[in-house]
Amino acid sequence: MFIQTEATPNPEVLKFLPGREVSTSGVHDFRDADAAATSPLAADLFQIEGVNRVFYGPDFVTVGKLPDAQWPHLKAPILAAIMDHYTSGRPLFPEAQESEGHDATAYEGETAQVVAEIKDLLDSRIRPAVAQDGGDILFNRFEPDTGVVWLHMKGACSGCPSSTATLKAGVENMLKHYVPEVTRVEQTL
Repeated sequence: MFIQTEATPNPEVLKFLPGREVSTSGVHDFRDADAAATSPLAADLFQIEGVNRVFYGPDFVTVGKLPDAQWPHLKAPILAAIMDHYTSGRPLFPEAQESEGHDATAYEGETAQVVAEIKDLLDSRIRPAVAQDGGDILFNRFEPDTGVVWLHMKGACSGCPSSTATLKAGVENMLKHYVPEVTRVEQTL
């Protein structure tokens, strides 16, 4: 098994590509070891000293490190944990997990159409580009009175030094261009 690694715009996060499907049930973001307990691979990665975040995408795993940890010391044990997981045949989750993502708020009328357009743009144009950098952007909510769209950044995008620029210069401009009802884009934490 050959696992590729890629740098991300966030220097504290590396993207690992195992050459196979990772998450079939959407994206999953583990911000601490307690959250990682639901997935054997994430739990194993959190056992490595210096690892502070794990994110599963469709075909990649991004791993975040503490600022004082060094990638040359972390890469080999991370690669070993990912390889061990896949060669063992263990599932990513012991039981089926629901995907994190879109909000459950029911929008009606014209607002429902605006939200559908926002989600379509996110899914077709923005999320694939962000996934190349080892992250994801998920719709949180839309405030029709103010035109504000709230998005949740995950994986390498969460805490990335360039995430604000990505959100404002890229995502906000695109949404405002294609969906005139959008006035601003903000990030949820």
